[in-house]
Amino acid sequence: MNITQQFVNAIWLGGVYSLFALGYALVFSVLGVLNLAHSAVFMWGAFIGLAVVTKLGLPIWVAIPVAMVLAGAIGVLLEVIAFAPLRRRNAPRISQLISSIGASILLVNIAQIVFGTSPQRFPQGSIPTETIQGLPFRVTPIQIIILLISIVLMALLQYLVMRTRVGQAMRTVAFNERVAGLLGINSSRIFQLTFFLAGALAGASGVLYGLAYNSMTPFMGDAVSLKGLTVIVLGGLGNIKGAVIGGFLVAGLETFSIAAGGSNYRDAIVFALLFLILLFRPQGLVGQSEQNRA
Repeated sequence: MNITQQFVNAIWLGGVYSLFALGYALVFSVLGVLNLAHSAVFMWGAFIGLAVVTKLGLPIWVAIPVAMVLAGAIGVLLEVIAFAPLRRRNAPRISQLISSIGASILLVNIAQIVFGTSPQRFPQGSIPTETIQGLPFRVTPIQIIILLISIVLMALLQYLVMRTRVGQAMRTVAFNERVAGLLGINSSRIFQLTFFLAGALAGASGVLYGLAYNSMTPFMGDAVSLKGLTVIVLGGLGNIKGAVIGGFLVAGLETFSIAAGGSNYRDAIVFALLFLILLFRPQGLVGQSEQNRA
């Protein structure tokens, strides 16, 4: 086993997993509910990026921000249709969870009608796939680009949440929606913004995932959704830093298990880790045993 090579593989894949899981963590930190339609938005982001390249003939660096904006719009639509009506009726959070599952199935079915079920790929030449020469490990330009974009987006999200007035409003709503209302914060707008940001992150990670494996189907979000849940549980539910750390840990575990000859058992190994974390440290590696979501 080439340990250096596996570290390289784990780092770029961890960037994608962390970026995807941040959308889960962001919604949970503000609303206290898991959005299980997040994986469907991830899938739509990948196909939107593909359509921008193949149908409009635009380069991939244009496709990524377009996919982020449109996937963010899908996220807002989900909030307005699947979450807000239940929240206004003070429905239990399990109702919102079930609603998100229904929305996910609907989005996948629409994608099947629009895009078909056969795997689709970015056109040859739209992404650089040649291995960079002169290095003691194998790495391609697209893997470096994926890692850099992931790091930049994660840093921007951290800055937005922790250093801006919008982020302060989001943290206030997460702490107590009633207190936020007394301070003049429009909670509905904050919820929509949260879903937009989560959708944009899902869209970006969908395009990057599609570029990395260059094979997209309407069902591509299924496996990633479970890994995303593992990531946020590992890092601590609703914890942004924990989602980043968890993403790289899950990617590392998966990569090294494949290198050790356990490719058929990689998902089982990841979910065994999830079980152990829930059993011995349910608050996650970064989370505290008792904490506010703010």
